[in-house]
Amino acid sequence: MTSVLLVDDQRLVRSGFRLILAVEDDLDVVGEASDGVDAVAAARELRPDVVLMDVQMPVMDGIEATRRIVAEDLSRVLVLTTFDDDAYVFDALAAGASGFLLKNADADHLVEAVRTVADGHGLLSPQVTQRVVKRMVAGGATGTGTVDTGRAGAGTTGAGAVRGAGVPPSAPDLDRLTAREREVLVLVGRGMSNAEIAAELFLGEATVKTHVSNVLGKLHLRDRVQAVVYVHRHGLAGNA
Repeated sequence: MTSVLLVDDQRLVRSGFRLILAVEDDLDVVGEASDGVDAVAAARELRPDVVLMDVQMPVMDGIEATRRIVAEDLSRVLVLTTFDDDAYVFDALAAGASGFLLKNADADHLVEAVRTVADGHGLLSPQVTQRVVKRMVAGGATGTGTVDTGRAGAGTTGAGAVRGAGVPPSAPDLDRLTAREREVLVLVGRGMSNAEIAAELFLGEATVKTHVSNVLGKLHLRDRVQAVVYVHRHGLAGNA
């Protein structure tokens, strides 16, 4: 069972999220908060697996609340907001959010996003993936930019802040991947979900999930966000 804390200053929005998640046998909404201060307090008390975090809230916004929750290793955070402000995306990732999803996503995508983040994988809405990549890769080219894309204390050896897009200038570990893993890596880099990759490669979703986990481990990448940047940083996006 995955426990979820809902954080949004609008009661109606929280109620809608609760209704969507409540019908899933493996998801349990354990609490709600209407601002960042209450969110941090609730996360300390409840230790949920995932916090669904709004951005624009009174008292303390979702970015600062995310930063504090991640710093204390209280939960993984999935940020939800309305389209369309790049600053929110990058600020959320810099604060340590494990995912970013638009509020206009459908119910199935919301449920999938919660499960993905709970499983320890980073997630970006497909609508913003390419924008994030362009910004991060451009910053990495000049050595600028710092983005932390995962839960504090989590990940493989060497995981930490993603500085300059989080990928070294060369890709010495790429030869560790099998041919199939390389195909999966490139499709992850295009912002495709496991279901979409499975359909593209005629594989089962469980098999794709295994391939993704193997890719992240072999390349020492924390999550899918870093995998997306890795693909674009090294010019692999057109190689599937």
